Amino acid sequence: MNITKLYENTWRIDDGGVRFFLLAGSERALMVDAGMTTKDAKSAAESLVNVPVELIITHADPDHIAGADAFDKFYMHPAEAYNYYKSQHRAGEFIPVWDGDALDLGGRSVEIIHLPGHTQGGIAVLDVGARALFSGDPVQRNGSIFMFGANRDLHAYVSSLERLYAMRDRFDLIYPAHADCPVTPDIIPALRDGALGVMSGRIKGERADMHGHAIRRCDAGVSVLLCDCDE
Repeated sequence: MNITKLYENTWRIDDGGVRFFLLAGSERALMVDAGMTTKDAKSAAESLVNVPVELIITHADPDHIAGADAFDKFYMHPAEAYNYYKSQHRAGEFIPVWDGDALDLGGRSVEIIHLPGHTQGGIAVLDVGARALFSGDPVQRNGSIFMFGANRDLHAYVSSLERLYAMRDRFDLIYPAHADCPVTPDIIPALRDGALGVMSGRIKGERADMHGHAIRRCDAGVSVLLCDCDE
């Protein structure tokens, strides 16, 4: 685990192939995701601040929730509940957050942006004052974005990217959970065009195996989309 300060009261915590983040206000701090292997993610966050630490989950894939058990409650979009409780067999109580909700950390406001596609209940967290977006998995440069399996949908992904790009005047930098960090909003239309290319058949991709699944690796230019073979 490696901890880096990004800007005032904001940290990046690298945990193997994934990263999570901590944003602190004057009254509480918000940990964005809980790592892949770091069971003591909460303790790591608490060592950086002098206010209570709360958790928000961008989505419930296993590499984002390793340390979630340390929290009695956590924030999550309700559409992600199936992934968290059924697919990942996790327990705990979630506090629902919806698109457009704002959380006040004490002199610091963050806003929830629903980004379905990579998962049904995926969200991004916008640090409003800092004009910084914590995107989870959907926006990556030089990464591999999982788009195969029952919980993923390219149509919803394209719609989310188009909506996010329409909001680009609200953020200057994007902090993804994987691959290059930070990135700029100009990669969003390239990801959208790549997804459209897969859907239209323009990007054929190469057959591969991923965790026992037969998939196609589709090069979208800025990142690789890992898609169902019949997409």
